[in-house]
Amino acid sequence: MAASPKINRREHILQSLATMLETNPGQRITTAKLAAEVGVSEAALYRHFPSKARMFEGLIDFIEESLLSRINLIMDEEKDTMKRCQLLLQLLLIFSERNPGISRILNGDALLGENERLRSRVNQIFSKIETHLKQILREKTLREGKGFKLDEAILANLLLAVAEGRIAQFVRSDFKLKPTKHFDQQWIFIQQQLLQS
Repeated sequence: MAASPKINRREHILQSLATMLETNPGQRITTAKLAAEVGVSEAALYRHFPSKARMFEGLIDFIEESLLSRINLIMDEEKDTMKRCQLLLQLLLIFSERNPGISRILNGDALLGENERLRSRVNQIFSKIETHLKQILREKTLREGKGFKLDEAILANLLLAVAEGRIAQFVRSDFKLKPTKHFDQQWIFIQQQLLQS
C-alpha cells in the first residue's frame, strides 16, 4: 500500500490564509481563526511562521514570483509594444480574478492593521510592474523611431491605474465584478488613445 503524499504544512497554511481572505471579505484574520481553519494549534502555526506578518509575506512572495516571472516571459516572447502592454495588464487582471483572496492583498484591503512592511512590499511589486510598462513604452521609440507625445512614465502610471482600479472594483464587489469583464473592449479604446498620444 502506497503512503499518502505528505502535505507541505507551510503551503497548507498559506492556502488556508488565501481561502479565508476570499471567504471572509472585510474581516480581519486572526491566528486563532487560521489555526482552526488549518486544523492545528496556534503554536503549530508559529512553528512554521514566526508571525502572522511572515504568513502574509509568504503570500506576497507567491504574488511577486508568479507575476514577475510571467512578465519576464512576456518581455522575452512578445516584441509588439501594444500587445506587450495588453498582455501585462491582462496577466495582472487574470491573476487577481483567479486568486480572489490574494487580490485583497494586492488591493491593500487585507493588510489594514497589519505590519507596514507588508504594504511596502506590495507597493514594490506595483512599482516593478510600472517600471516594466515604462520600459515597454520607451522601447517603442527605439524600435519604431516614433514615441508618444506624453511622457512614457505618465502613460505607464495611467495603464497601471486602470488595472489597479479593476482589482479594487473586484474586491469592493465581494468578487462579483470580474476584473477581466469588458477588458478586451476597453483595451481597444485605450490602445487607440495611446497610439494617438
